[in-house]
Amino acid sequence: MKKFLAFSINILMVYAAYQICRAAYLFENWAAFKDSLSALNFPLAFKGSLIFDTSAIVYTNLIYMALCLLPFRFRDNKKYQKVAKWYFVIVNGLGILANLIDSVYFAYTNRRTTCSVFSEFGNDKGQLGGAVFSEIFSHWYLVLLAAALIFALWKFYFTPKKDEDLSTIKSKIIYYVTSTIILAVMIPLCVAGARGGFTTAIRPVTLSNANQYVNRPVEASLILNTPFSMLRTISKKTFKVPPFYDPQEVEKMFSPVHKANKEAKPNGKNAVVFILESFSREFCGFYNKGLDGGKYQGFTPFLDSLMEHSLTFDYTFANGRKSIDGMPSSLSSIPYFIEPFFLTPYSLNHLSGLAKELKNLGYYSAFFHGAQNGSMGFEAFAAATGYDEYFGRDNYVKDSRFNGDNDFDGTWAIWDEEFMQYYAVKMNEFKQPFLTSIFTASSHHPFKVPEKYKDRFTDKDENPLHKCISYSDNALRRFFDEAKKMPWYDSTIFVFTADHTNKLERDFNLTDLGAYSITLFVFDPSGQIKPERRNCIAQQIDIMPTVLSALGYDKDYIAFGKDLLSTKDEDTWAVNYNNGLYQYVKGDYMIQMTEEGKLKSVYDFRRDSLLKDNLIEKNLPQADSMLTTLKALVQDYMLRMINDSLTVAKER
Repeated sequence: MKKFLAFSINILMVYAAYQICRAAYLFENWAAFKDSLSALNFPLAFKGSLIFDTSAIVYTNLIYMALCLLPFRFRDNKKYQKVAKWYFVIVNGLGILANLIDSVYFAYTNRRTTCSVFSEFGNDKGQLGGAVFSEIFSHWYLVLLAAALIFALWKFYFTPKKDEDLSTIKSKIIYYVTSTIILAVMIPLCVAGARGGFTTAIRPVTLSNANQYVNRPVEASLILNTPFSMLRTISKKTFKVPPFYDPQEVEKMFSPVHKANKEAKPNGKNAVVFILESFSREFCGFYNKGLDGGKYQGFTPFLDSLMEHSLTFDYTFANGRKSIDGMPSSLSSIPYFIEPFFLTPYSLNHLSGLAKELKNLGYYSAFFHGAQNGSMGFEAFAAATGYDEYFGRDNYVKDSRFNGDNDFDGTWAIWDEEFMQYYAVKMNEFKQPFLTSIFTASSHHPFKVPEKYKDRFTDKDENPLHKCISYSDNALRRFFDEAKKMPWYDSTIFVFTADHTNKLERDFNLTDLGAYSITLFVFDPSGQIKPERRNCIAQQIDIMPTVLSALGYDKDYIAFGKDLLSTKDEDTWAVNYNNGLYQYVKGDYMIQMTEEGKLKSVYDFRRDSLLKDNLIEKNLPQADSMLTTLKALVQDYMLRMINDSLTVAKER
């Protein structure tokens, strides 16, 4: 216990040092934060800072923890203890230096430094070193603070006293049993601390999670610390602006700036966006009526019936392959390129999205996800993009009108059926007009359905996901049974999309393009949006501009997708990134381009659904035109990410 007490005191010193560095970071950059501090929820911000500090401290002190907690007698050796002390002071001293140096660098980047700094200045090491050296003299007080903190770690380091009287068998048993129990308890605590939480439903915390503790993206740097920011971006591919065209020429070839429609008039309608877990296009009978000689039924009878009265599209694609790609694409029109947006430093940029834009028209907004609050980084992204409130498993459990954790699926989230009923009831409490979004969860590994449905939704084939899709489809039917009774129903536009595909079986969906084929359609009970099946291409990043158009949005905004309501069928397109290749689909063709901008493949995807015939040797003019646009799109994307110009206000 003496050694554990000494270890605990030393680690608490590191926590204190990190908070002092955070205070220095704040005061060094007071002008950037002073106007927003009054609105900051300090208890919540402090909680967030502890989560990120814990993760950084665990990662950087893993060796020290092992040195202190291994249940062996050699820990009493003086040389051993001296090595432990030196390691502790050096590694945490480097953490202090990183935090304090970054308080100066913030003025140039408006964010915490990540590993991208090494690639950004890879060819300018001399200039960078000179700049750092000159800043040391102009910020001498931070140098003194760093020296004082590192000296304090050394001076007040608590060296554990040698365990006395281990001569008897009883004392040795107590020593080893106690030490082993402490180690056994600390291992899961350290894993949880490094991840940012205990449950399997929570992904390891990353930079974007800081957004859920603050009001503005810039404030996230106060919640984060530099060692964490560096560690979480190790091995992450950094965004680089490809030199395809002169930057001034790029906007002539592609621009994500949507200019206000002067004839648009806000109509006050509500909007509801469903992001359906794993709802691949393959699972829907509506899209596959000619399959298996016309006998294919699919697994979504309710959605099939709804699509008969909806705006649908012949080709519908995701912009990524993970759940964390689906939310930025669908709600902020940001495609997945190279790395999931959530996991990049650019997730701390100033962001736009449906919620933030509609706030300009007085809309209330809420995001729903049945997993534990904070899961997958969804709550943080919702906050960063302007959603007023977030409702998750924690909120559901506290609502006495429902069955609480009795409706938990045991792995991920509240069952879809119950959570969608909660969703409908909550929407009835919101002031109109509103925007709400829900990310479903039940159609996911480990592919279970509630006990009461085990005989209705069974494994009729070898694909266990099919029964989950059928269950979630039925949950949607029950949601609409309730929604139709609500006063807001007839004045609401419903958009359905999948987050990504999953467990595909058909040959045409196992191709580079088919792997992105998802469910995506628009249902308007009022008939304002005409029900029809259009022979065109739609993608997740089209949802934001399409919804804004449907609601009569009358302001400029930035979105990488297109407004499907005002775009001709022949001008629709889709883009995604597939293992080092950019894929671009327009008209009859799909092209694949390397990261260096070289055309690799050209396919007539409408006639060649299995993508067997590469037409690159035919030198098609359509392919050349598509390549030009794709290069401009990628270059513009990278420019905006690096320059933090993803909103009209921040546009370069």
